Amino acid sequence: MTLERLRIENVRCIETADLAFDARRNLIYGANASGKTSLLEAIYFLGRARSFRASKNDTLVHAGADGLTIAGNLIRTHRRSVLGLGFGPPGLEARLDGQVVTGIAELATIFPVQAIDPELHQLIEEGPQHRRRFLDWGVFHVEPSFVATWQRFQRTLRQRNAALRTRATPDLVRVWDGELIDTGERIAAARQRYLATLNPQVRSMAERLLGHSVELHLSQGWAAERSFREALDRSWGRDSERGLTHVGPHRADLQIRVDGQPARNRVSRGQQKLVAAAMLLGQLRCDSEQGSPTAALLVDDPAAELDTTSLKRLLNEVLELPLQLFITALDQSRPAFESLGSVATFHVEHGKLTRLI
Repeated sequence: MTLERLRIENVRCIETADLAFDARRNLIYGANASGKTSLLEAIYFLGRARSFRASKNDTLVHAGADGLTIAGNLIRTHRRSVLGLGFGPPGLEARLDGQVVTGIAELATIFPVQAIDPELHQLIEEGPQHRRRFLDWGVFHVEPSFVATWQRFQRTLRQRNAALRTRATPDLVRVWDGELIDTGERIAAARQRYLATLNPQVRSMAERLLGHSVELHLSQGWAAERSFREALDRSWGRDSERGLTHVGPHRADLQIRVDGQPARNRVSRGQQKLVAAAMLLGQLRCDSEQGSPTAALLVDDPAAELDTTSLKRLLNEVLELPLQLFITALDQSRPAFESLGSVATFHVEHGKLTRLI
């Protein structure tokens, strides 16, 4: 699957753009704040309905505009499709060949896209929700039924928490426990299955990128020596007192260890970025080998915080993956970019994009 053409209206500093891309390698360069990352955000939005660097979609809309539109011509298994997204005061609308796309999960199967950006180190430094999102993205793409189980769990969790907040009787609260346990255990089992296939890929990738051992371990959200039901029983006093369910897969975390030590305490900021990149690239390779390849990888300013040797290693690994690459840079002259070989090159200046090659 490839993104053949992209049309943009009112995405940050890009008022309009109509671009044709190479099926394998695309380099976008220009000064800081020229619009390079805005282009990558538009591509990411096409498959995720959100930005990789902003939590609210309204921040993506060009100043003074009511909304944004993004349309992509996709080549999908030897047929062409048009995927279009609009966002404005009415909300988000997505259509594939004129038909309404019903949700984010459907978008992710139409145009699966991932990003390596300068804030990738947050996967190591920030809270567990970042790591859960990373893990669940991979699980969903190799076990499509996972998203339905996850949605059932979330609905049940909301109902249980609502009952807890209103100080309902224990019987009324715990009527939700059966569904919560069933879906929660399914989620934990799916995550563990996926992690068993992901870990070898991450270890191998980390050895090549850093020369260090990286291992991922899942803290499932309740004590490993207990069943989920036992954990809920033991947590009842705290849950009822605070009006919140304190154990379950919504409290899971992915523990990252470098040479046997917690990554957060073991490596520098630049190395954190390489550890996180090893995780993401290992995931892309893992998913591809299981028949669920990612369509596009966005690499935003990879030279930030990486020396030339590390940058070359990263680019070499990226180029081995069977996907469409979009990479940004301040200029195109760094020696590390020579490994890109034949590449479509775009220059960005003040939100205006021009294809040079």
